[in-house]
Amino acid sequence: MGKSGKTVKGLSKEEIAAMKEYLKEKNSKGNGEKDVLAAITKMKEPDRTIGKRVHALVMSAAPNLMPKTWYGMPAYAMGDKVVCYFQNAGKFKARYQLLGFSDKAKLDEGNMWPVVFALTKLTSIEEKKIIALVKRALD
Repeated sequence: MGKSGKTVKGLSKEEIAAMKEYLKEKNSKGNGEKDVLAAITKMKEPDRTIGKRVHALVMSAAPNLMPKTWYGMPAYAMGDKVVCYFQNAGKFKARYQLLGFSDKAKLDEGNMWPVVFALTKLTSIEEKKIIALVKRALD
């Protein structure tokens, strides 16, 4: 909603909320991991549990990445450039969580490659894939 209380045409209330979070992040120095953990804590289950685990996996695979929030989502950056992020299903009322990678991630493979992965459950198989993807993104 705009200041007038009207809905912005073409954007859902969730998208508007994400834009407001982004503007707030841009205008504050933020507190890295504290902000990420706070964002995860606000998530409903099962998003919260998966978000905590993704955070731990990313930080163990790439401790040099800086945790931060990005549009209110947990994200991991090199300098000020986001490399990957976790989008909880509740963020935009989706049916699954997403692990996404920006164009800063070095996942290039031929002329076409995936940069966003759906998560419905984390087993040791998915955890190994996440660790490998994060490490590869930084090569």
